[in-house]
Amino acid sequence: MKKQPVQSATSLPPSPDEERRGRMLMYSLAMGIRMLCVVAFFFLHGWWLVAPIVGAIILPYIAVVIANTVRSGATAVVQRPGAVMPVPLTHAGEGE
Repeated sequence: MKKQPVQSATSLPPSPDEERRGRMLMYSLAMGIRMLCVVAFFFLHGWWLVAPIVGAIILPYIAVVIANTVRSGATAVVQRPGAVMPVPLTHAGEGE
């Protein structure tokens, strides 16, 4: 009988809570950078204002896309424990 490989806990995908937490951190980081762009309005003059204006307008879109993107893990396929044995199909009246 062929022995199945042991499933490692490190090859499992991240839990939904961990994955959601990572997305929330990325969203918060993008929105924090946006707040820095808004504060920069008060200190920059001339053409230097273009960068924070563009950042303040585009970063909310980027933050929402990042927050809504669910990453599929690049981990191995999780297999259920135990041996899975194929069951041959028999038709009615066969094998009598």
